[in-house]
Formats: sequence, structure tokens, C-alpha cells
Amino acid sequence: MTTYLTPQREYDVQARRITGTHAEKLEQLDAAIQELLDIKVLECASDRPGVQFVAVPRQRSHAFAMTVTVLALLVLLVLLLGVRTSHAQTTDPQPPQTPATAAQTTPDDSPFAHIKFGATFEGFYEYDANHPDDRVIPLRAYDTRANVFGMQQAAFVIDDAPDVDKGRRYGMRLDFQFGQAISVLQGNPSNEPRPELYRNVWQAYGTYIFPVGKGLQVDFGKFASNLGYETNYAKDNFNFSRAYLFNFLPYYHTGFRTSLPLSDKVTVMYMLTNGIQQTEDFNNFKSNHFTVILKPVPAFTWNTSYYFGQEQPDNSLPNGPDGWFRVFDTNGTIAATRKLALGFDVTHTTNEVHSGDESLALDGVGAYARYQFTTPASVSLRYEHLADDGLFSRVKQTLQEVTFTAEHKFAEGFLVRGEFRRDWSDTGFFPAHGGRVLDHQNTALVGMVWWIGNKTGGW
Repeated sequence: MTTYLTPQREYDVQARRITGTHAEKLEQLDAAIQELLDIKVLECASDRPGVQFVAVPRQRSHAFAMTVTVLALLVLLVLLLGVRTSHAQTTDPQPPQTPATAAQTTPDDSPFAHIKFGATFEGFYEYDANHPDDRVIPLRAYDTRANVFGMQQAAFVIDDAPDVDKGRRYGMRLDFQFGQAISVLQGNPSNEPRPELYRNVWQAYGTYIFPVGKGLQVDFGKFASNLGYETNYAKDNFNFSRAYLFNFLPYYHTGFRTSLPLSDKVTVMYMLTNGIQQTEDFNNFKSNHFTVILKPVPAFTWNTSYYFGQEQPDNSLPNGPDGWFRVFDTNGTIAATRKLALGFDVTHTTNEVHSGDESLALDGVGAYARYQFTTPASVSLRYEHLADDGLFSRVKQTLQEVTFTAEHKFAEGFLVRGEFRRDWSDTGFFPAHGGRVLDHQNTALVGMVWWIGNKTGGW
């Protein structure tokens, strides 16, 4: 039987007791829900006269109740999503995700995810007040030419460090280098039998951490020396030009390097290598290197090393020179405050061509300071004093230098440094215009450093 319904002034919704079997209770719930829905439909149509609704009796079931519930949940979900989207658009608009951006926001399970890449370029222009005729600035490692636009170095780094916590005990590092730096570091035939083969390889070594103590790390290959305070990459140093001690002390070694943390504050290292600046050995002796790294407090790191070996080429003769080259070096960094960093480097080096010969010696001291005024702006000061028997400069003299550097970092990947440096000696040594030789040298430069990639921190 069909009944026509119209909106009423009031509705009498009787109280219900839901009881019985499970099926009977569901049936009673359907009836109550349907009665309320019918009333709501009538009220919604009250502003449209003449519209009539026909109530058709029908069998209600559990399936119908589930359908109504699912529809209600879907409506609620759409409403919630709409509110959330509207809130996001009014606070922080975001572009729609493409497959590429979606991949960036999800964990990367790629086997290459842990590999770090970096590239850097260092360029400069330098003025020498002595105006040497050949434009050569003596005793400099990288900024060796005045009055030229120079490419100090371009380098590319691939670094896959071990991560024992993630079950990866092995790793590898490759540094490729181009520019002025390679002629100083790796292009000298006096210490490299075949420099052309390895000239562009600054570092190349593999790593494995053995489960001994806190982890015994063993590296094999070619790696930068830890003798001295400064590093190869300008962005990680206080100044743009390199110190005398960086230019004098060994740059790199080839062989085995081991390190073992004894505690959180003490690490010991041992190296067995071909020698200093020798990718291939030029004699039959292997050199030894011991280092202790102390970190008594987080703000202080202190490295002390002793190196000894026979660093004279034998020229393929059976009884070549057997003199000893020895280095004692200690250097450290102190984070004095959040803005002030200090560093020091003290070295004593001796060398003899033949065992029993009188040794030439060099005693050097370097002091470093850097103050960070703001995030982009800082100033740095370096002072060095070298008592050289001729081991470094080929002339017996006392060398000193002071360098003032102002830096502005425009972005995390680009900085500019302005630098003034004064070198002086107790004897005439520095070339000047017209063939003169002076006891001092003043230089000024502007250096620029770019670096890109996902490798962070010091390189």
C-alpha cells in the first residue's frame, strides 16, 4: 500500500528498545535509521511546495545498513580531506607531486643511496707587490703565479663510507684533481717515478672495518697525509692560500692505513706506505707512520704523529742512499666559543741523504684563528715561523708569514675570500722586478670557491 507524506509541524519519534537476536537487532536498527532519514528528506524539501515523496515498503537487511554506513564514512572522509587541503593551501602551498618528487619523499632503498658525491672549483687573482719578472711566487703550494687569473684546482669526489650499524663494513673513496694543484702535489718526477699515470688521482682507497674492539678500520690505496693542520680543499681551511707547513709536509701516501678507536676519546693509527708523495716507490724501503688522536672534550681535537722512512731515490742501483727522513708533528683544533675557533701546528723534521750524514732540520710553528661574525661573514688570521736549515727553501733562513683573510659565504656552495699576506725572511730571498731579491713579499688576492653535491662536512 502506498502512502503520500508531507512535512509536519512536529514529529513523534518513539523511543525504541533494541533487543532480540543479532539479526533482529540489526533489523530494528535499520527501521530506526530509515525513519529518521525519511524525516530529514521531508524537511529538506519543505521549501519546494508540490513535491511529494512516496514511501514504498521494502525489506531492510544488514546489507542495507552496511551500505548506509559506508556512504556516511565516505562523505566524512571527503569532508575531512577537503578541510585539510583547504588549510594546506592557505598556509603553505605545495605543487602537486610528480613521480620524481614523490620518489624524493620516500625512503630510498637504492644500493647507491649511501654514496656521496662532491665537486669543487677554486679560482683566484693575486697581486704581488714585488712584481717578479716571471710572475712566480716562491714557496707557495697552489697560488704560485701573480697577475694571472688562476685555476687553483677543480676536483671531483666519490665517497662511500662504511656503516657498520647498517651492516656495511666496506667502503671506498675516489678524489680526482685537475689544475695548478696537481703540478705541485703529484707532478714532480723527483718523487714520482711515473707521475703521468697518477697525476689526476688525488685519493683512491678502499676500506674495510674488521670486528676487532670498537672496529679496526683498514684502508688500502692512496690517501691524503694527516701530517699538518690544513687540508687540500680550500673550503675546509681558514685561509685561501696554503701555509708554508702545508707546502713543506707530506701531501699523500700510498699503502696501508689502519685505525682503531680505544675509546670515545682515544684513537690510534698506523700506516705502512711507499713514502712521501710516492704513488710508486723509488726505493725498496717502506715507511712507517704512527698517530694518536685525542679528543678529551668535544671542543678539542689533538693529533700527534711520528713518521720515519728512507726518502731518497735509489736510481735503480743496488746500494742507493740509506739516509732517514723523520717527522714529528702535533696539531689540534679548539672550538673556544660558538664563534671563535683556534688551531695550532708544531713540527720538527730532519733529513739525511746517507746514514751518518749531518742532518738538515726544520722547526716550524703555525697558529690559526677564525672568528664567525655572522652566518655568512668571518675573518681569519694565520701566523707561521720556520727555522729552516735549507730543507724546505734550499736556503738556510728563518721564514715568517702572516695572513689575514675576510670571507663572505653567499650560499652553502659558494664563498669569496679577500686575503692579504706578508712573507719575510732574515735574508734576501723573494724575487722582485728587475732581478732584485728582497727580504719580504706582500701579496693580495681574491679567491672564489664553489662546491656542489650531497657530500657534506669536511672533505
